Amino acid sequence: MPEQKLFSTIDFHVTCECSQECDYCWGPQDIENPVGTSTSKKIIKKIKDIGARRIVFTGGDPLKRKDAGKLIKYAKDIGLEVALSTTGDELTPAFLRWNGSYIDLISLPIDGSTEEISTKTKEEGHLKAVLKALELLKKYPKIDVKVCTPVTKHNINDVPNILDIAEDYKKKTKAKVFYNIFQTFPRSYSEVEWKELVVSNRAFGTLKRKLWGRKRIKVNFLDHQTLDKLYLMIFPNGNLVVPEGENFTSFGPFLEIKEINEVVNQSKFDSQKHLKHSKGWGKKLTN
Repeated sequence: MPEQKLFSTIDFHVTCECSQECDYCWGPQDIENPVGTSTSKKIIKKIKDIGARRIVFTGGDPLKRKDAGKLIKYAKDIGLEVALSTTGDELTPAFLRWNGSYIDLISLPIDGSTEEISTKTKEEGHLKAVLKALELLKKYPKIDVKVCTPVTKHNINDVPNILDIAEDYKKKTKAKVFYNIFQTFPRSYSEVEWKELVVSNRAFGTLKRKLWGRKRIKVNFLDHQTLDKLYLMIFPNGNLVVPEGENFTSFGPFLEIKEINEVVNQSKFDSQKHLKHSKGWGKKLTN
């Protein structure tokens, strides 16, 4: 009997470096010596070999790595679906010209429909940079686009306006476009005043009901319950990490793990939820 499949996607955090300093970020921090190109390729190969169908290059901002294009191409060449989660301000015409054909999806964050709101959680000029990146992506309709918004107390009333931006963009591109709305999760390696950021379950539920009837673009709502125990992450140092609640549990070097399913079963990773969530996007899906 074939071994039960427990996951379909693994997030490879290839760097901690980022042009943004978002308080709500729960990516890795202060790992100064990420694994090099050769070891990164071994990790990518193992991700494929253990049965994942998709890799998400994330960080930090993966485009801070000089070898990001090489890693993306390698992942695509060995048969993985390739998603890139980037802040947007590092995305250039040259990068897309050289690497666009190897990318299946690019995820871009928008924290506010105006710079005034955006700068509550992002650096000044970030919104402009993301809108410029979206314009660049119009030339690459085979790359699916995910716009995402971490909902905080700063922007919860502005989310309908951000959705307007996403819907308007969808009308102007041939690419598949969808919008993910996250309830900011109180998990971070830094000390954060979560009371200043995190919206209540009730407030997030009200927002969801308010936007539920919008049909011009696919919208996914990810609340705290959905986000918890959802991800398998490989950190820049090569360690396999499973986030659960406020904690990050490390299972050591990914390349040294012999039985991945045993490790996953030992963790609090929610395989059933993960597999259901992963079905929300795939290259075989249509608009």
